[in-house]
Amino acid sequence: MADYKKPDYWQLKARKEGYPARSVYKLKEMDEKFALLKTGGGGAPPGGRVLDLGAAPGSWSLYALRKMAANSFLVSADISPLSRQYDRGLFDGDNFFFVQGDITEPAIQEIILSRGPYSLIISDAAPSTSGNRSVDAARSLELAEAVLDYAEKALVKGGRLVIKVFQGGDTAELLKRIKTLFDTAKSFKPQACRSESFETYYIGMGRISR
Repeated sequence: MADYKKPDYWQLKARKEGYPARSVYKLKEMDEKFALLKTGGGGAPPGGRVLDLGAAPGSWSLYALRKMAANSFLVSADISPLSRQYDRGLFDGDNFFFVQGDITEPAIQEIILSRGPYSLIISDAAPSTSGNRSVDAARSLELAEAVLDYAEKALVKGGRLVIKVFQGGDTAELLKRIKTLFDTAKSFKPQACRSESFETYYIGMGRISR
């Protein structure tokens, strides 16, 4: 079994560059490949809004805040609080709002949706793992479907989406659903994913008009 407690290359790099978790490099690679947060593009145009679901400990939110146009706005949500170790006040800024709670709860959904609509939705949300791959994949799929519900309700025309999924179960059906909502939909596994991990990311680009 892999020793996740021992810092690897990506974890050490994250600490050095001011991020609480190695997951930031997954988003960075996807951003560089698909221009998710390109100013004036489909991701975070000036005045645009970005939604980060399953944000804790906060690496993706920090990356987005550091990359977004100055007058863009980021909403983040997670059951757990964000780490304040590296944010240097960014999480106190006027262009950021954090919701602590379960993103599947109606009350939390209402708060998040009231802050939209969004030009980009990103999600690194994952369930607490049990060690049983089929169970974990099923739980991950439920979370991914909840994130996709947000995209259906709150993503602007032309908007973009990134969802993490654990491969297995009915993930192929989820990708089919994404393809009906976006001009382009694909699966992508960043280099920073652990080699033994069965996680991957589904990316939707160009939200089709409702």
